[in-house]
Amino acid sequence: MALQALLILIVVSVSPFVIIESTKLSLDYYRETCPDFAKIIHDNIESKQFLHPAIAPGTLRLFFHDCMVEGCDASVLISSNEAKTTERDADANHSLSDDAFDVVVSAKATLEQSCPGIVSCADILAQTTRDLVTKIGGPFYKVLLGRKDGLLSEATNVEGNIPRPNQTMDQLIRIFESRGLTIYDMVALNGAHTIGFSHCKEFSDRLFHFNKTNPTDPDLNPLFATTLKITCENIIDLGISVVNDLRSPLSFDNMYYKNLNKGFGLLRSDNALVKDPRTKPIAESFAADQKVFFRAFSQAMEKLSVYNVKTGQEGEVRLVCDAFN
Repeated sequence: MALQALLILIVVSVSPFVIIESTKLSLDYYRETCPDFAKIIHDNIESKQFLHPAIAPGTLRLFFHDCMVEGCDASVLISSNEAKTTERDADANHSLSDDAFDVVVSAKATLEQSCPGIVSCADILAQTTRDLVTKIGGPFYKVLLGRKDGLLSEATNVEGNIPRPNQTMDQLIRIFESRGLTIYDMVALNGAHTIGFSHCKEFSDRLFHFNKTNPTDPDLNPLFATTLKITCENIIDLGISVVNDLRSPLSFDNMYYKNLNKGFGLLRSDNALVKDPRTKPIAESFAADQKVFFRAFSQAMEKLSVYNVKTGQEGEVRLVCDAFN
């Protein structure tokens, strides 16, 4: 019963296709134009994270979904209207956290008072993500600044660019490699699942319809599977979620990797990391040494955060984050 209570947390080398424009970015981009930038971001998450502990995984996921489609340009923040359905309303983004959107919007409002028209929503999202990861125990990594906000956001661009739990390892590797991210980077970025949640619909096939011989995936720990079946019995309720890491769900650590070989990997794609010979030794090295994982995660996030960024006339600094100027 204790396990069930813990699980139910919400019922209530570079590819030629990649454009990395990091040379126009810098660590102190706002030193002269918005010197309080870092402090405002920090103060904003201080007030939000205490009230909403799930804001860190939500924001990290929001950042990842933004960068994987059109690059790290805050295009996922744009709201749909009668004329166009944006990335935000694509199927793969329906479960993105409202709190994550709100923490960016809140920071933007404060920054507009302090230094109007200077700081992009893309930079706010990148810096906020790093600060939240660090605040819950994760590694500190460098965030280059100077991104402009993108001028395009279309729902049709999302499918095929966001990794899905039931994709094959070959498909997942192709998605990451097309963005200049190696297999090692991919396994490290999966470590984001050490925090956060997954909806029952994303793994229910492992519980009830795995294959003709076994309705339940035999790789799942039996007690874990039984508890998940109880939790996800009514998968019509899309609000039901389960923590990705049942042992330390609110701490950024390497417990996610330790769980995998014990049958506590929630998604098919999680379990695949310790099944595929290309990823298994990497996942095991992260399970054995948290410092190795943190170093790999930091390097992967630094690479991801400058993927296809817009600079100069390629984008704009939005006045509000959910609408183009």
